[in-house]
Amino acid sequence: MLSVQTVVQERKGKRLKTAAYFITLAFLGMIAAALGPALPGLAEHTRTQLSEVSFLLSAFALGQLAGYLAGGQLLDRVAGHPVMAIAVCCAAVALFLVPLIPLLWVLSLVMFLLGACSGMLDIGCNTLLMWVHGHNVGPYINAMHFCFGAGAFFAPMIIAELTERSGDISWGFWVLALLGLPAAIALLAQPSPERCNTAQHSASQHNARTDYQAVALIALFFFAFIGAELGFGWWIYTYVIELGLGTIVVASYITSLYWGAVALGRLAAVFLSLRFSPRTILWGALLGSLASMTLILALPDSQTAIWIGTFGAGFTIGPLFPVILAFAERHMPITGRVTSLFFIGTSLGGMFIPWLIGQVFESVGPLVTMFAVMAAMIVATAVFGALAYVTRGRVPLRAGH
Repeated sequence: MLSVQTVVQERKGKRLKTAAYFITLAFLGMIAAALGPALPGLAEHTRTQLSEVSFLLSAFALGQLAGYLAGGQLLDRVAGHPVMAIAVCCAAVALFLVPLIPLLWVLSLVMFLLGACSGMLDIGCNTLLMWVHGHNVGPYINAMHFCFGAGAFFAPMIIAELTERSGDISWGFWVLALLGLPAAIALLAQPSPERCNTAQHSASQHNARTDYQAVALIALFFFAFIGAELGFGWWIYTYVIELGLGTIVVASYITSLYWGAVALGRLAAVFLSLRFSPRTILWGALLGSLASMTLILALPDSQTAIWIGTFGAGFTIGPLFPVILAFAERHMPITGRVTSLFFIGTSLGGMFIPWLIGQVFESVGPLVTMFAVMAAMIVATAVFGALAYVTRGRVPLRAGH
């Protein structure tokens, strides 16, 4: 029997590890949200067009794919915290270098490095948090992704404010680089959690085997909705300016509104997960996102519609990432390899859909942004319908709704 002191120490260790992951994902949110408002400035720095500079988003997403693949393998073999702390430091160095490089191809390499570090941090935080909390991870994973949204909320304002004061995007990236240091310190201060042992989930042995059909559907779901989430978040700034819906400052605040709504959606999911099943939350979020995109497309010239639709899109897309992970955790053992398979879909979606928007943004017009996001969310809804059908009637590995 464990002593009271041992139990208290274990609980304290869990809290400190959880806090480290929360801080790290907030830093990751800052990285993700900074890219969109910085695109016009980076195009100016590299003397390129938007269609060319959008390749930076693909380089970032390709780096994420490499980070997910490498991170999934590393987590199953070595202690996670030192690897993640190194990734944080490398990401900070990459952020510092971004505004200093005038050549697009060299900048693409730096963005690839930044994406690789982001991918390792993303898969690391999600996997390790699930190992720390097991079947109780639902509220924690939603709260952690709220921190991602909170970091993403502040990043566009930091970039806009410092760019307005200095006349250049450099200081915004340098400040974001410094904000990564607390994450590295928090990770190094705590021992890594023990790796997942699938034997611990053998209460229902037939369910303990990985269902690769469900894994493939979840990866495709990630592809669609992450492409929509980043496509909206990375291009809404330029969309607002090009359609004449607001000034640079207004575009920055609308971008922050989107990421702030993502954070609020994830915060709401923390409480909803205590009362409703992941399946129910996912259906509600998907239908809400379709309604928000319909409003924007129905009234493309309305400032009111873009503010309301942006908030609605962020609020309903926001919970999808953590809730689908909670859904997966209830139906299969979660190892670093399984998580990396999920996140391959994440990186491919983040690579393809924002890039596609960039390729046709100038030739077709800004509205292509919203059509692409709407199409991606329709695909996500259809894929989740297939996933719900495949997993119908199964007894979950975890107790709960």
